[in-house]
Amino acid sequence: MRAVIQRVNYAKLRVEGSIFSKISNGLVVLLGITHDDGIEDVKWLAKKIANLRIFNDEALIMNNSLIDVQGELMIISQFTLHAQTKKGNRPSYINAAKGEIALKIYNSFILEFENEYNLKPKTGKFGADMKVELENDGPVTIVIDTKNK
Repeated sequence: MRAVIQRVNYAKLRVEGSIFSKISNGLVVLLGITHDDGIEDVKWLAKKIANLRIFNDEALIMNNSLIDVQGELMIISQFTLHAQTKKGNRPSYINAAKGEIALKIYNSFILEFENEYNLKPKTGKFGADMKVELENDGPVTIVIDTKNK
């Protein structure tokens, strides 16, 4: 699993022109899933994101986690995070999990935050064409890959 994590002041996600979900202060997670990701990856990555100390404390030092600041979370599936660009100019997505497999892991990832961290993630619409508007706070953007634990 590969995640691009952005600390945001707000984010809005639209599907077919209408707001599908939105958050205020928190994290937007773009999530790429491969065919060999499993529950171990889900658990490890959710724990890492929930506890990632990238929010400012009183001294304006990044020392607080999403849980500490009671921030909101938006998780968006994005197969293009596994694009291969070595050959030619058209990316290959051969490493991205097929829809049915990816959806199962995506849903498990969302449930992990609900069950283990008492967070209620907002989501995108799996497989849809989505428009995401956000204000990156900092900017703070972190990339994590479960294959590089």
